[in-house]
Amino acid sequence: MQKTDVLIIGAGVAGASTAIRLAQLRPDLKITMLTKTTNKESNTSWAQGGIAAVWDLETDDFEKHIADTLDAGDGICDEEVVRIVVEEGRTRVEELIDMGARFDKEDDGDFNLGREGGHTENRILHYKDITGWEIQRTLNEQVKTFDNIEILEHYFAIDIITQHHLGRLLTRLSPDIECYGAYVLNKENNDIDAILAKSVVMCTGGTGQIYRNTTNPVIATGDGIAMVYRAKGRLANMEFVQFHPTALYGTGGDQPDFLISEAVRGFGAILKRPDGSEFMDQYDERKSLAPRDIVARAIDNEMKISGAEHMCLDCRHLDHEEFLEHFPNIYAKCKSVGIDAFKDLIPVVPACHYMCGGILVDTYGRTSIKQLYAAGECTCSGLHGANRLASNSLLEGLVYGYRVAEDIHKEIGSLTLKEGIPEWDAEGTLEPQEMVLITRSWSELKELMSYYVGIVRSNVRLKRAMDRLELLHKETEKLYGETILSPQLCELRNLTTIAFLVTKGAMMRHESRGLHYNTDFPEEHPYVETTFL
Repeated sequence: MQKTDVLIIGAGVAGASTAIRLAQLRPDLKITMLTKTTNKESNTSWAQGGIAAVWDLETDDFEKHIADTLDAGDGICDEEVVRIVVEEGRTRVEELIDMGARFDKEDDGDFNLGREGGHTENRILHYKDITGWEIQRTLNEQVKTFDNIEILEHYFAIDIITQHHLGRLLTRLSPDIECYGAYVLNKENNDIDAILAKSVVMCTGGTGQIYRNTTNPVIATGDGIAMVYRAKGRLANMEFVQFHPTALYGTGGDQPDFLISEAVRGFGAILKRPDGSEFMDQYDERKSLAPRDIVARAIDNEMKISGAEHMCLDCRHLDHEEFLEHFPNIYAKCKSVGIDAFKDLIPVVPACHYMCGGILVDTYGRTSIKQLYAAGECTCSGLHGANRLASNSLLEGLVYGYRVAEDIHKEIGSLTLKEGIPEWDAEGTLEPQEMVLITRSWSELKELMSYYVGIVRSNVRLKRAMDRLELLHKETEKLYGETILSPQLCELRNLTTIAFLVTKGAMMRHESRGLHYNTDFPEEHPYVETTFL
């Protein structure tokens, strides 16, 4: 067994921010970060557009950013949380810049501030069209400066350790569930170890791999949310899955789908039908800069009406030199598949992009399980409500990472490592005989979620999805109980759990709101409710 003071599962913006602030506060603590690939691979590193922060105080202010976030969230945001993230966000971004983040600047030295859908002002700081990569690079470099932060790469977290592993029966109503660490799979030697910790922080990112088309990397399998659900922790609002309106169409099955950043529309690109006619004016007065839920549904509807396989983004009228400066990778990717953005319409389709629900946390990232914190996309903090405002996700990771570290610093002095934790029991399991059982189940899961629990839903579609998911769950649990564990099997198990939670949440919400649209309940309900799972 390994022992540490603080175990952070995940190494993206939330995990790295937590580690850095905690190392600053407590250089005497041993801080261990787990990542199932390398610390360079995370949901953060794939973010293109930027990070939203109130910067130009002559034209922008906190109240405008708060209002934009609440409007996008469609009545379900927690206003206290929105205010915390927006007001503290500027300071966190300033700290990131002090660490060396290289956001794009104008010739006069001021930051080049972009604008994206749902924002009423230009407030998006960015590094070309790979902002997430730049933020991850900056945080990784800062992590290296602390001797008390240990990074364990290629470690896959299987389950968090609670009283359940000591023989106690736990339910979702148990008031005093405690977290003592996690069982983890060392992918290099296939050993399963217990890592004991006084505090654990879940920062495992998104869930995009439950859908066929997603902008998320292949690591986005909802591991943290699934682990907390199995441990009887509280989740909320899992039905709110954000589909990015503009993933590049026709790239031959790329995983993930290549994202055409919302910043391109903020730069002036216009959504059009394949015949060149505009359509967004029929759906929202903000046209191509409407919030993502509205734009994604509009594109989906236009495709269904016309039978077209995609809609288009028109960049031909934009300044070519400035476009290349801001979006070099987008232009190059389009060019590589035979599309010249200066001459051709760019074909786009919606793709799964972000999970707005997740592990229920308070304003300091505390979960319903004692000694367990969570931050970032795996959480439901109340910031995003029914639909995330563009570029608020990286901001949330920075703010919550900092706040989690502050609370651990305050509480950890009274905590001790738990004794008597059993080692992982793999007795009776065998080598898997057919990997095809896992790969085909994963493919089937993606297909049924895409067809039945996608952008537009209905009661009959949701029921059909749930019926099939129950069978997939039984098949997967049988494999899990009988075979030696592999990362692929663990990810399938987690994805099946996430798919169930998304579908269950969608069935519980008898209205259409934000990212959740059910044709059987086309109107918003007069009472705003949160779906708890």
